[in-house]
Amino acid sequence: MGVAEDRTPILVGCADITDLTTPIEQGRSPFDLIAAAAKKALADTGATALAQSIDTLAMVRLFSDTSHRFATKLGASTNPPKSIANRLGIAPARCIYTWNGGNMPQYLVNSFAEQIAGGTMRAALIVGGEALRTQHGVERAGLDVSWAEEPGGAPELIGDPRRGWSDHEDAHNMRAAIAMYPLIENAIRGTLKRDVATHLKAMGELFAHFAAVAAANPLATRRDGFSAAQLSTVDAGNRYIGFPYPRLMNSNAFIDQAAALVMTSVGEARACGVPQEKWVFLHGCADGHDHWYLTERERLDSSNGIRLGVKRALDMAGRSLADMSFFDIYSCFPSAVEVACAETGLSQDDPRGLTVTGGLPYFGGPGNSYVVHSISEMVRRVRGKPGAFGLVTANGNYLTKHSYGVYSTAPTQGPWRREDPKKLQAELDALPKAPFTETPAGEGRIESYTVMHGRNGPEYAIVIGRETASGRRFVANTPADAATLLDLQEKESLGRTGAIGRDGARNIFTPH
Repeated sequence: MGVAEDRTPILVGCADITDLTTPIEQGRSPFDLIAAAAKKALADTGATALAQSIDTLAMVRLFSDTSHRFATKLGASTNPPKSIANRLGIAPARCIYTWNGGNMPQYLVNSFAEQIAGGTMRAALIVGGEALRTQHGVERAGLDVSWAEEPGGAPELIGDPRRGWSDHEDAHNMRAAIAMYPLIENAIRGTLKRDVATHLKAMGELFAHFAAVAAANPLATRRDGFSAAQLSTVDAGNRYIGFPYPRLMNSNAFIDQAAALVMTSVGEARACGVPQEKWVFLHGCADGHDHWYLTERERLDSSNGIRLGVKRALDMAGRSLADMSFFDIYSCFPSAVEVACAETGLSQDDPRGLTVTGGLPYFGGPGNSYVVHSISEMVRRVRGKPGAFGLVTANGNYLTKHSYGVYSTAPTQGPWRREDPKKLQAELDALPKAPFTETPAGEGRIESYTVMHGRNGPEYAIVIGRETASGRRFVANTPADAATLLDLQEKESLGRTGAIGRDGARNIFTPH
């Protein structure tokens, strides 16, 4: 091989840990769990010498550092990636900690591939994980456990630090994924002209395929193999979270899972003695984001970032969807899968399957780092079928930030190059936005909605609507009395009209 081909980026190690059994009394920290996965990934390379070549260790941001909903009372590390490096006995020149987003694992792979190909990176270790099962248990039991660490230095921060919702959306409690994705889902239902019962059944059928994959995956956290009927039956054990999603259609975050990936160049792999059967090539990739806030987007049930981004990744690979043997479509909620299938032309019941892990509700949804697991499993799949191709899709925020990767053991040809991601982003930024007002008045109609539930029933509703007179989009809550909330949920409320009023910083929509 020539010099350029020696710089070809490859993945050479992968590993996952799912821990369902370690007693919470042991208080094992996410740093301990992630370091254990990293050790396994380094061992998976088959070359002990490679560990000393690692000049970059990147850790995907913990949920406890991302959202107040998951903030921990147990303390934190002042430099999380350095905490991992210290446990491994390595001293990488760069310790990176990402900003939030489920897209970040694939984003790291894409970025590091470019740096390896450019000769500015020798080898990288990408890690991520969560110990929310343990954290939740320790905090509930009031155990004397501390996860506070000061490993030294400060991490390099990469990614986009912006939160995924606007101040105006925030004023209406429109911020969490468990509220945002139901709003997307009801918009999809409206486009398909389905009633709630029919759509709930269809969502159950879609996610039953994911649950079946998880049932056969020893790393999955929910291996029950839920049927479509079980998933779509709303009862005490499967209550609504954000209508129309029952609990078992939501990402399963309170788990202990970690994963790690090792990347380097062909030349470095050869020098360190990594067996060639371990090599997996990144044939295509892309990164880009839709208009940042959900309410800005022309349509709530679509994603230009998915449509254009997947095409870019496949074009770079010189392949089509028909050439893929494996898929892992990001699956935090049904709407994420439904939109991805609609935008790419992939059938929801494609016989190849839409996941290699079982997806976030059934395999497990370890915060921002799920896609470390999906890439790890994809590496094993393509290793097991040499020459086959697999597509991984990754999504951050609310169908906002997107990253894609096409993988195979088949070598790439010639120097590895990707298009500057700014080109795709410029195309996405130039697309039109929906007309919007923060101060709607008069009459309006519902474009989408959700009713958010607590353990004792419905608590509040979010409406995305259009002013009748102007057609401008608006956000509102409804009156929060039980009668209004149940009426909104039990009647067909897409397209329903109502009166718009104000309550301080909030708009109030009262359905007719």
